[in-house]
Amino acid sequence: MSSPNLDVRDVARLARIELTDKETDTFQSQLGSVLEYVEQLGKLDLTGVEPTAHANPIFNVFREDAVEPGLRREAVLANAPQSANNLVLVTKVLE
Repeated sequence: MSSPNLDVRDVARLARIELTDKETDTFQSQLGSVLEYVEQLGKLDLTGVEPTAHANPIFNVFREDAVEPGLRREAVLANAPQSANNLVLVTKVLE
């Protein structure tokens, strides 16, 4: 496993967050504490314990999938900040 310091810097880079050395040290310490706790959890004997995703049971309520009318194109385009050729123009998000 790579060092927590490297992990913190990698995560910050992926999130496009600039961290100072002090912040990196703080988050490194916190990440180390989290990893130690996870290690403790890994040592527990969970024989007979059923895996769960939630503390309380959750049941999905499904509705019938039915086709319903959508928005009229004119209404959508009338509310769009910019449009051209019957399309909504949006700001470029990828570099």
